[in-house]
This record gives sequence, C-alpha cells and structure tokens, in this order.
Amino acid sequence: MKRRDFLKTGALAAAATPIAMPAIAQAMPEVKWRLTSSFPKSLDTIYGTAQQFAKLMAEATDGKFQVQTFSAGELVPGLQALDAVTSGTVECAHTPTYFYIGKDATLGLGTGIPFGLNARQQHSWWFFGGGQEIVNESLAKFGAYSIPCGNSGCQMGGFFRNEIKSVEDLKGLKFRIGGMGGAVLAKLGVVPTQIAGGDVYPALERGTIDAAEFVGPYDDEKLGFVRVAKYYYYPGWWEGGAMLHLVIGQEAWNKLPKHYQAIVHQACESANNWMLAKYDAVNPGGLRRLVSQGAQLRPFPLPVMEAALKAAEEYYAETSAKNPQFKKGYDSMVAFRGENLLWWQVAELSFDSFMNRLKSR
Repeated sequence: MKRRDFLKTGALAAAATPIAMPAIAQAMPEVKWRLTSSFPKSLDTIYGTAQQFAKLMAEATDGKFQVQTFSAGELVPGLQALDAVTSGTVECAHTPTYFYIGKDATLGLGTGIPFGLNARQQHSWWFFGGGQEIVNESLAKFGAYSIPCGNSGCQMGGFFRNEIKSVEDLKGLKFRIGGMGGAVLAKLGVVPTQIAGGDVYPALERGTIDAAEFVGPYDDEKLGFVRVAKYYYYPGWWEGGAMLHLVIGQEAWNKLPKHYQAIVHQACESANNWMLAKYDAVNPGGLRRLVSQGAQLRPFPLPVMEAALKAAEEYYAETSAKNPQFKKGYDSMVAFRGENLLWWQVAELSFDSFMNRLKSR
C-alpha cells in the first residue's frame, strides 16, 4: 500500500471510530462510605476535619466517592470508633489511635506519647521513620488500616479546680485525660479517666472529675471549662503533636481501585494540613478570650515535669517488656527523636526562641 493511501485509509477509520473516554473516567465507580468521628459537631476543627476529608473526596472524584460523616454518639460512642470499623458498622472512622491503647499499647504511638514528638516530628516519623508500618501492623489485628488525617499541634495541660504546686498536689486528683498520659500520671497518684469530648464538661461541673484536658484554647473555650475550673496549665507534655487518623476497614480499603486509594491518601494529607493550620490560626484568639474570662495561666512546675518524665520512662520500660511490638515502635520513635532534636536545636528552636521576643514589642 502506498503511503498516501495508508494515511487516507487511516484517517477515514479514525473518523468512523468514536473517541474513547479516558481510562480514568471509565474507572470511576460510585462508592459510598460512612465515617464515624470520635468528636461532637460543636468542635468544628476536629469534627470539621472529617467533613473536610469528605468534601475533598467528593470534589476529587466528581461526586463519585461520597463519605457521609457522623459525629460521636450518632452511630456509636466516640471511644468505640475503632470497634465500629472492626465490626463493619462503618467503613472508616476519624479518631486518634491512642484511644485504643487498651487493645494494644502500640496504637498510642500513632497519635503520640508523653514526651514524644511535636507535630512535624510525628508526621515525619510516620512517613520516614517506620511509624506507619509499625502502627498498621498492630491495627491489622483489628482488620483496620490507618492514614494520618489531622494534628492538633502541642496541646494545653488542661483546666484544674486547684493549683498544682508540687507532685503532692497530684495525689488523688481525678483527671480526664486521654492516651498514655493517664497511665503515666497514675504513677504519680492521679486517678485518670478517659471521657469522650461531649461528656467532659458535665463531669467537671458535677465534680466527678477535678481537672480536664482536651486540646487547646479554641476547643476548651467551646467546651466551657473555664466556667467551672480556673487554673489553666501548660504545656500538654503528653501530646506534643497529637496525630489523628482515618482508620479504615481493611476489607473496604482492599475493595477500592488503586487510584481511589491514592485519592484517599491525598485527601487525608490535605485534611491533615488543614487541621493543623486551623488550630494555629484560632488558638491565639481562644487563649486571649479565656484569660479575659478568668482563666489563670500556669506552667506546670519543673519538679512536676521532671517527675512525669521519670514516670513515663518507667512506664515505657514496663510496657516494652510485655509488648514486643510496642518496644519496636518505641525504640524507633526514640531514635528518631534523638536525631530530630539535634537538628531542632540548631535551627528551629533557636529561630523560634529569638522570634518569640517580638511579642513584647
């Protein structure tokens, strides 16, 4: 066949053949997930992060992937979010993994542990220090897979009815605290209790508890703690950068096409950055308003901090002796922290310390 005839025939054939739709468009199945949050709707940053994730998923798939969000208590209580994923009641949950250290202490490392990592270090350890492999190995026992989806940054130490002047003042203190912070403080005589966000204020108001921590000024103001407790302590050394997760049922995850899995990862990363940025934007104003409402800012006394650090290290040694997977994760985190703090001291800390003087100008 002559080249001219070939081109002519090819052009006619092409004109007669409908143009194929892009493969990605043909492979966009409709997916509907239900997401249960561990938080009430009133906390528009934490609960709002789940909504932000759902919005991003819909936008990225032209509405093909719909995620319906439910606040704590609408489907299951906030502290049972992982159970809802494991049972298949929902496809996913937005929750901190440290709520479930009773199932496996390793899950505490997914959110962050006392005297652990700050927000950026936690994020870095997860992706580049082995965190995601270690924590997801533990979650696999519960039929779940986890992706970071939010971070609070360093938290406050919470509202207390009475001043904490020494370690002695902690003895017998009934304190609402999540994660491993409660186990550490128990060594110092505290009576820890883990209560979902929406139930904390009534317990503090009735005197069922003596103190409560949650996140930071913006949320603490919404929860109204300052009305029933005046002493506001910092820092929340048990949560230097609390990472939240989208915890997904393994079966639901495995059913997704690879490009949908990629979109979920990217939506989680975007929501993660959104939450941290939002808290950095709203916490300063929240702190000013709380002080104007009577909150009395107090740093934890150094002897209390030192005693808590010692108690934490004892707890980690005990837990490592009983749980090889936790030991694997803890050793990984400690090694990563050592390297990061060296770098932090050189650049980040020195810069922040210098710039912090500007607030007095």
